[in-house]
Amino acid sequence: MKSPISFRLGRRLAGAAAAAVAAWSCSLPAQARTFDFQTGNAPIDVIIPAVVPSIFAAVAPSDAPLVLRTTTLLTNAWFDALAPYHATAVGVYSRLPRRPADEGVDDRNRNVAIFYAALPVLESLYPAEKARWAALLQSVGLDPALQSDDLSTPEGIGRAAGLAVVRVREADGMNQLGDAGGRQFNRVPYADTTGYAPVNTADALKDPSRWQPAVVSRGNGIFTDQRFVTPQWAQTLPYSLPPRRPFVVRPPVDSNPKGPGGLARYKAQADTVLAASAQLTDAQKMTAELFNNKIESLGFVALFLSVSQGWSVERFVQYDFLVNLAAFDGGITMWRNKARYDAVRPFSAIRYLYGDNPVTAWGGPGRGTVEIPASQWQAYLGVADHPEYPSGSTCFCAAHAQASRRYLGTDTLGWVVPYARGSSRVEPGITPTADLQLSFPTWSQFETDCGQSRLWGGVHFQAAIDAAVPVCRRVGDLAYDFLTRHIDGTAPAPARVDRR
Repeated sequence: MKSPISFRLGRRLAGAAAAAVAAWSCSLPAQARTFDFQTGNAPIDVIIPAVVPSIFAAVAPSDAPLVLRTTTLLTNAWFDALAPYHATAVGVYSRLPRRPADEGVDDRNRNVAIFYAALPVLESLYPAEKARWAALLQSVGLDPALQSDDLSTPEGIGRAAGLAVVRVREADGMNQLGDAGGRQFNRVPYADTTGYAPVNTADALKDPSRWQPAVVSRGNGIFTDQRFVTPQWAQTLPYSLPPRRPFVVRPPVDSNPKGPGGLARYKAQADTVLAASAQLTDAQKMTAELFNNKIESLGFVALFLSVSQGWSVERFVQYDFLVNLAAFDGGITMWRNKARYDAVRPFSAIRYLYGDNPVTAWGGPGRGTVEIPASQWQAYLGVADHPEYPSGSTCFCAAHAQASRRYLGTDTLGWVVPYARGSSRVEPGITPTADLQLSFPTWSQFETDCGQSRLWGGVHFQAAIDAAVPVCRRVGDLAYDFLTRHIDGTAPAPARVDRR
């Protein structure tokens, strides 16, 4: 492996993305931007910087279901678009004719195919921004109005690959179009189709073992009660998971004060969260913030590897699709278990146990460790809008790390993430008190710190972290096997596949 490079790569990409999307949203570019189709990398150089701001504008960066949906469907389309230029690879949702080897001598055709594969996926996921996606292609000198069906051209190959992904994924169980949940949900994208209803309300904890929606603020004095975000993700079509093995994890016995563990174990796991809250270090705070942002953690580590190791466009697309589908399928597994157990979050358990009695913990932005009424305690991170057990974020990292070990053939990572003094999003201008660096020499460290960050952030009990890791490592293995079969051409064609 080449010597490590820092997280500044990710910061530069984020800044470039914000600037680019601002320009594109104002007007169409007057002329093509400088992009070398023969030697450039369309996803890294152009598409990712354009898409990241749209993801953040639509959902919170911690809102995994829709973040991962965007990144996985995009990388799927790129992979399928490049398959015809590979000696053996086949697409996931398309079986397009293989092209002569001389068409893949440089990356011109691959990059063109990638742009045209991305366009229908982005128009499907973000239909209100069609003008922006058209401008994206125009910015590199391509015609977004071209609707070629010629599979001897990269334009036709890319379009066919992207449309094949859209055809399957618009009807994959996630209710993307809002037309699968009955009349009351008609045309509301991603509305729940499962009929989930919480036992508890934001105002009353009727059952201290079950999830309670938090009250969240949108600013300007507007408060809303949480809803379980896309519970139908549990029923969404996976990529690599076997159809009749749901990977059920053991029950969260410590989360039920009337269960086998009793009140003592319920209290013990809540006290562990409070102790972690009281002892937060700057490094723990910044680690929690890093892994709470799924783009800056899961996404930028892939960019780091590609740039630091000088990967080709094809290798980057293979790897990026692999780790995204691993996290995507891991999320389906976790959502199945979250719906099954509907477990209480730490903030509810702490208030149930201690009421207005004082506890020692982090007191909120800029307050440090203080003694406060338990009813006023808050997690360092914003509380996610779904049941607690098992930990989804831990799963994403475990699946990502295991798939990476298999693909790269090593546990070595070498990722260094620098943070300037005061760069915290939770405590801006305060944390960290001095410049610091987070270091992930191995995938094992990446996986461990990601999981523990959920405890440090106050949003998960330790049991939820521990339960996710072994299951999601298995998901990482399945994802790697899935990708390998598609690269070597031995994968069977799915039921719905474009063979044009």
